Amino acid sequence: MKVVILCGGQGTRLREETEVKPKPMVLIGGKPILWHIMKIYGHHGLTEFVLCLGYKGYVIKDFFLNYQARTRDVTVSLGTGAAVSFHESSDAEEDWRVTLADTGEETLTGSRLYRVRHHLGDETFCLTYGDGLGDVDIRGLVEFHKSHGKLVTVTGVRPPGRFGEMDIRDSAVVSFDEKPEDGAGTINGGFFVMEPAFIERYFENRDDISLEHDALRAAAADGEVMVWPHNGFWQPMDTYREWRMFEDMWTSGQAGWKVW
Repeated sequence: MKVVILCGGQGTRLREETEVKPKPMVLIGGKPILWHIMKIYGHHGLTEFVLCLGYKGYVIKDFFLNYQARTRDVTVSLGTGAAVSFHESSDAEEDWRVTLADTGEETLTGSRLYRVRHHLGDETFCLTYGDGLGDVDIRGLVEFHKSHGKLVTVTGVRPPGRFGEMDIRDSAVVSFDEKPEDGAGTINGGFFVMEPAFIERYFENRDDISLEHDALRAAAADGEVMVWPHNGFWQPMDTYREWRMFEDMWTSGQAGWKVW
């Protein structure tokens, strides 16, 4: 099963870091938050990734194209017959297969997903954002998705009230409300499982399709979205304060998302 990660946003509220890099490349404990997200999925046996690149996507390409040189000991032979040898590594990331897909500088989230559909084939896939971490039971999430036969499963979490809520009845998402006046209900936690038919039915070849405002709202209205409740750790990284919180949790050995 492949994992799509939306990596194209500009991260304007984290401008201290994102002037020179896309938000998924902001470091936590010396590794990009994108790496941490991929480690969560890798822990559950999902190691094929499709990254939807946009703003400063070349930074993400450079990271993976030079991944071995960054993470392993290297011997460089100079002169005639020059060569580079990478020494052995015990990193589980050796099994990762990463597709780096340019999806446009200003493209909205839904349109980014539409533009990588040819990389996904006809199989169920996972999707998440490149700026949120949680100790989500990915295996349980996938099993639940396969049990109900709908097109989309979203992980539901209960964080601060600045986020939009989902109206849920009998595990089905009836509607999405992006920014309600008062809210402490269940929100979109960003760890999805989806069927290819979701893309076929609710997307088209445009730059301005929002996954949340357009496709998911339409699918919820049709009864095609179910929710998987997650009561463990979950936190997005939207601000400098939240980045500092992640960094402090990692350095103190209390990283609530570290399941590997």
